[in-house]
Amino acid sequence: MATTSSTTHQLVVLAAALVLVGGLFVLPKGIMKPKESRSELSKDAAKTANRDGGGPATNGSKTEESSGPVPATATENKGPNAAPHTSATPAQRQELARLLAQYNAAPDGAARATVATTLARRYNSVERFDSAGYYLEQVALAKPNAQNWQQAADAYFQAFSFAATDERVKLLGGKARELYAKVLKEQPGNLDAKTNLGMAYMASDNPVQGVTLLREVLESDPRNEKALYNMGILAVQSNQYDKAVKRFQDLVKVNPKNVNGQFYLGVTLARTGAKEEAKAAFLTAKSLSSDPALAASVDEEIAKLK
Repeated sequence: MATTSSTTHQLVVLAAALVLVGGLFVLPKGIMKPKESRSELSKDAAKTANRDGGGPATNGSKTEESSGPVPATATENKGPNAAPHTSATPAQRQELARLLAQYNAAPDGAARATVATTLARRYNSVERFDSAGYYLEQVALAKPNAQNWQQAADAYFQAFSFAATDERVKLLGGKARELYAKVLKEQPGNLDAKTNLGMAYMASDNPVQGVTLLREVLESDPRNEKALYNMGILAVQSNQYDKAVKRFQDLVKVNPKNVNGQFYLGVTLARTGAKEEAKAAFLTAKSLSSDPALAASVDEEIAKLK
């Protein structure tokens, strides 16, 4: 996960789970209002991160003259609406261009897979998770095994988590689902893949399947932090605050230092009228992080309890 994601707890409830590759969770940036629909939440979530950029024409990536990235299809996006490269330095862009040329000139599939692995690492370092996913998928196609499929799926899932439009949420979520299914075909007991697959389904036409998968994870591992957190968030989204309280209570029992769990325990306890317990959870969350954004959010929530 990018440094800005791990150190800045953006407080927005994400309809599509933000269970990112480099860390367990990302704190939402505002408390969801009961009147908000799932589609509205998806739109709000989409506005919180535009770092993977691009648009539907790029099928999961953006390109520009100076950086030379290749999208998930061969379609380039160099028009007036093309987003600038978000974080690559000139040296990084030069390196990407060199590696892309090397990839295109590779004499066989094995050589391309080797370069693709390096390309994926470079794209990940500049927060181009969709492009990283594309090249990791090429590696998996050349060397199909559960580990390679999961690396590609995780990259697409991270891009999905930061998707900036409903169309990209659908596109990248679909790609993540496709690849996680390949992982689970070989490793049906892979709970991490099943959890992410479940959350990818939440942004599909079949969210019930997502809930089913998360429940299966918790049946196998009742202490699974990702699944507990996401089930709690889903309960919040459906205004089932009593159920959400239980999920977050279970989460902080498993890991009392889970900042997200403590914060949302406070949110849901407040919704159920347990103000003193909510205050305690908020203060615990605040004590676990030095993030000023989180501290400000906690102070705001505690002020509402008075």
